Amino acid sequence: MMKGSLKEKIASLPEKPGVYIFKDSMGRVLYVGKAKNLRSRVKSYFTATERLDPRRQKMVTKTEEITFTVTDTEVEALALEANLIKQYKPRYNIILRDDKNYPYLRLGLNDPWPTLEVVRRVARDGALYFGPFIPAASVWETLSFIRRHFGIRPCRYRLDRPMRPCVQYQMKRCPAPCAGLVDRDEYMKEVREVERFLRGQRSELIEDLTRRMELLAEELRFEEAAKVRDRIRAIRRSLENQKVVAPELGDMDVIAFYQEGSDTLFQVFFIRRGILISTKDFYLKNTGFLTREELLEDFIKFFYAKDTIPPEGILLQHPPSSRNELQQWLTSKRGEEVSILLPDDEKKKEIIEMAVRNARLLLQSRSGKVSREILESLKERLSLKAVPSTIGAFDVSTVAGAYSVGAFIWWEDGEFKKDLYRHLRIRTVKGVDDYSMMAEIVKRTLKGMGENIPDLIIIDGGRAHLATALRAATEVLGEGVKGIDFLGVAKAPDRAILPDGREIPIVDTRADSLLLRRIRDEVHRFAISFHRKIRAKDMKRSRLDMIKGIGKKRKLALLRTFGSVEAISMATVDEIAAVEGMNRRIAEHLLDELNKGGQRVG
Repeated sequence: MMKGSLKEKIASLPEKPGVYIFKDSMGRVLYVGKAKNLRSRVKSYFTATERLDPRRQKMVTKTEEITFTVTDTEVEALALEANLIKQYKPRYNIILRDDKNYPYLRLGLNDPWPTLEVVRRVARDGALYFGPFIPAASVWETLSFIRRHFGIRPCRYRLDRPMRPCVQYQMKRCPAPCAGLVDRDEYMKEVREVERFLRGQRSELIEDLTRRMELLAEELRFEEAAKVRDRIRAIRRSLENQKVVAPELGDMDVIAFYQEGSDTLFQVFFIRRGILISTKDFYLKNTGFLTREELLEDFIKFFYAKDTIPPEGILLQHPPSSRNELQQWLTSKRGEEVSILLPDDEKKKEIIEMAVRNARLLLQSRSGKVSREILESLKERLSLKAVPSTIGAFDVSTVAGAYSVGAFIWWEDGEFKKDLYRHLRIRTVKGVDDYSMMAEIVKRTLKGMGENIPDLIIIDGGRAHLATALRAATEVLGEGVKGIDFLGVAKAPDRAILPDGREIPIVDTRADSLLLRRIRDEVHRFAISFHRKIRAKDMKRSRLDMIKGIGKKRKLALLRTFGSVEAISMATVDEIAAVEGMNRRIAEHLLDELNKGGQRVG
């Protein structure tokens, strides 16, 4: 029976569009909803509770207070509802666990000396934003590639006064606009090439660079021509790693879902310029009380309520409720028209079916229900000794032989067992030698596992990596290695490599291919994340931190002026003493400490 106070409240609600909030006796928000007619919609919860599902019945019994906000239009109501759900995360709304903002690359074209930086919020500030990058690790890989192969400054210092070029200039990774060593028009040419690279106009960029290389060679400027040649090669390699879905799809997010019981898994494909750049999955529990139209609308509202900018098209497997209002809301977020599309041709049907298959496999994997048929298919397809119920995977991560690490992950009965994950710092290998690193981590990991060895061991890499891992495993396990299956899983193109040298393509959407790629990508993610963690930790330490008299403020002022510790050590006492917060006595002490064991400059 409806409480008297609630009955009076509902009777006083306006018959206008808006947002309503149900709260419990403690004032906690239970549910946020929108309505074309507030009074009619809220009343429906309390006048026919027997027709509600058990979850909503429980919500109604807990409701002690109702508040509302009237809006001028249904679109405004939808936008307000999305923001309030994001703010309060009510227990009776569908909530995505992953509510963080995804990273974008910002290219500040309006800045005097544009730079490229990673941001998680998109502003309407005249800059160009590229993304989102999912998983987030891919944004750092892209940024690193651009900094290696394009002449654009990596720092964010204000360049309102000249300063000494830092070590990036000495490494030929920055043209040093800070020191006036590059003309701005030449610098902006590099910036425009970065823009074309990020826009996906890489084939056209290669054509222009080829013409420039030929012209430089004709002018006998061979060193400059060689630099352009190296850039062309790097861009071509990046093209080989791209998976073209269909150029005609343009920029599009593909959203599909699969349900089993009351659980749902959403799969999102991010397609830009017809290229599948990344994917993301979202696992939702207790969704059985929603229709598929309501489920889609709730997902879209929450996903794009973050600072995720929608593309020009969003492809769905079913039409959501409030489709027109959703399109208007998404258009306002993008600043340009956004269309919600349905699979009305063969290409769109194919990509939706691919997303649904991914969602089904991932949901079954999460619930430990990867079917026996998938594993049996894996055995037959790859000529394995037995159907694998446990799978381990190895990968290494390094940058030019520095901060080298190894990683091992464990998959069992349809899910990743993170308590069995292992990461290791490389101890015995110096310099760039991926194969010796792989041998070291395989030996050390297997020695520590005793008899708890997985049925199948996957190596992230090609034939040589697989052969190296096999030799290392044999050293540890002896004859026992014969009872274990080994497999290499490589990229560009995706393929499984057998110990006998055969290669089997896994670029398709078969369930066993998806499983192999998912395991390989997980061990790669785990290796990269550990590598970045120790590199960031090491970079936070500085020789300046160990010098008496150099605190945080002085350190920042010195680095802002000179760019690097090496540049500071090469400066004169007078130059250092002129830095804000410094004096001659501390400058002399600083140089003495930095140049111990060597000859001080100046």
